[in-house]
Amino acid sequence: MRTKIVAGNWKMNTTVPEGVELAKNVLAGISGKPSDVMLILGVPFTHITKVGEIISGSGIGLAAQNCADKESGAYTGEVSASMLRSAGCGYVILGHSERRQYYGETDERLVAKLALAMKEGLVPIFCVGETLEQREAGNHFNVVESQVRNVLFTLDPVHAASVIVAYEPVWAIGTGKTATAEQAQEMHAHIRKVLASKFGEVADGMSILYGGSCKPSNAKELFARPDIDGGLIGGASLKAEDFISIAKSF
Repeated sequence: MRTKIVAGNWKMNTTVPEGVELAKNVLAGISGKPSDVMLILGVPFTHITKVGEIISGSGIGLAAQNCADKESGAYTGEVSASMLRSAGCGYVILGHSERRQYYGETDERLVAKLALAMKEGLVPIFCVGETLEQREAGNHFNVVESQVRNVLFTLDPVHAASVIVAYEPVWAIGTGKTATAEQAQEMHAHIRKVLASKFGEVADGMSILYGGSCKPSNAKELFARPDIDGGLIGGASLKAEDFISIAKSF
């Protein structure tokens, strides 16, 4: 049985007091979610300690949205994997399309981040996905497969087993567009097939999340598909009621 996961990516939203209030509201609502669904909150660096205190002991996971590709040193403004671990994070989002697009993150850099995160015992939520141009050109399967191969194939099966993969069609993030459940399932199945080519039966146990404008109105249809194990939620994670509603969609 693969773990069912609903992870919120707050991105660069909320002040610390607002984030604290949001975390409290999520915590207040989790009694209604299925017991086999794991929740993770991906918060800004500034929020990690405060939100971690609120959700401590609740079973809700705490994720950072990025980490440095260096262990330590003179890298002003960077936050290392060991810093995140010491602050209470158990997870880290890596390779989000916004990091790739706006900050030039390459597969080579992500290999380094992945290795450092796993060395510190952080569970990576590794993002892959194609742009609208790539999909319209019919290259979407090749693009996503390349992202998986170039980064995750550097792992051995034991370490790969703990990675959470998130498929995010870039053309459906923040645009109001959503991949159909069929399109999402097709790509999730392809990702699992690619993972299986390297890691064998380990791929059957790896959770693959959908990350393209998943919201209460479409979550149930998406989560009903055999290879969609949950969601990496953006905008809808900023409203506790919507986030919990998505978690109840399984």
